[in-house]
Amino acid sequence: MPNIGQQHAIEKSRQLQRNLYLAAKKDKQRRLHALYDRIFRLDILWRAWKEVRENKGSAGIDGITFEMIEEYGVEEYLLDIQEDLRNKKYRPKPVKRVYIPKPDGKQRPLGIPAIRDRIVQQACKIVIEPVFKANFLDSSYGFRPKKDAKQATEKVKNELFKNWYVVDADIQGYFDNINHEILLGLLNRRISDRRVIKFCRQWLQAGVIENGKYYPTEKGLPQGGVISPLLANIYLHVLDSYWENHKELGVIVRYADDAVIVCRTRKDAELAFEQLKRIMGKLKLTLNPQKTKIVDMNRESFDFLGFRYQKFGKTKCGGKLPYMMPSKKAVKKVKDAIRVITCRKSAYEGLELKVDKLNPLIRGWRNYFQHGNSTKQFKQLDEYVWTKLWRRVYYRRKQKKYREHVLYGFRKWYANSGIEYFYYLNKKRYETVL
Repeated sequence: MPNIGQQHAIEKSRQLQRNLYLAAKKDKQRRLHALYDRIFRLDILWRAWKEVRENKGSAGIDGITFEMIEEYGVEEYLLDIQEDLRNKKYRPKPVKRVYIPKPDGKQRPLGIPAIRDRIVQQACKIVIEPVFKANFLDSSYGFRPKKDAKQATEKVKNELFKNWYVVDADIQGYFDNINHEILLGLLNRRISDRRVIKFCRQWLQAGVIENGKYYPTEKGLPQGGVISPLLANIYLHVLDSYWENHKELGVIVRYADDAVIVCRTRKDAELAFEQLKRIMGKLKLTLNPQKTKIVDMNRESFDFLGFRYQKFGKTKCGGKLPYMMPSKKAVKKVKDAIRVITCRKSAYEGLELKVDKLNPLIRGWRNYFQHGNSTKQFKQLDEYVWTKLWRRVYYRRKQKKYREHVLYGFRKWYANSGIEYFYYLNKKRYETVL
């Protein structure tokens, strides 16, 4: 499809989303019908392809790659999908399970659907997301348009100015333990088109392939599925709705399965904790007993979305002020990434190549944490980067008699290397050669 045609298709799909959102917003109890036929509209499938293609990713269990689809012909491929959907011949394939390492040394399972299934899931998401968006509340920040983790962390800090206790919630294996029947029941509250519900059931029960062996899926969502974040938000909307109607217990801030409840008193926090456990029971989920706790901000701190929250000092009224700074875990994670880029194993790489690899990392980390009280950590990380790069140079020239000469040359190079800085005022410091 030519670029002009693609743009028209995207605009047409967005107009459909606006219409669905307005219809759902006008009557929040209304169950919408005739959604299935819209999923296989060609403009929806084109937009779904474009968004899936931009996210890249590897092939699923069928081995079909993006390049193979483009060689076959994208429009022809989408027409084949449309035909299968129209004639109700579409059947999702099992997802391919792979494992990615976590910072604590454990591994996280990731389900990779076939590209064909990703396109269909994205098309379904385009159609049904506006329906549920009309119900979603401001307390939910994860995987939502115009919402992000920065807003969630700022909201927590603002609430801590006037509240002193926090319920720090950790849901044990959230994505792996979502109950399929409860989730389908929640979908059914707003969607009366049984073909869409059947669609979602097929994805949930498609199973996984691991090391060539098939395993059925009786519960949980595949982390890696295009539609999984939306379904996960629909599931925990039950929690958001309860707190919307019981604000006297505290303010909830949720980013996907990470949630905190900010309360005024310990009694409120204890009541909130009990209600949280009750709701998790109804959803057939479990709180991690080691990680879920009530935090007294007078004496303790807690971590949320990479930040550590703590109260310090005294105001004129005698109270403490909340601060948010990069958590120890977040700092360790970025240091590990810097160490990998600058390690001796990559000593054969030129310093310029290392700078090219470091800059996106530094820029992304700085942009996320700069709205907190991060100056101390930023300065330490700039020093860490400088030291790591200097050691790579000095490692090659260990003779002490040349050290000062090499150091002078390195400082001069560093000042003109184009390296990014965590703390922008450090730029002048490091650009001073002598």
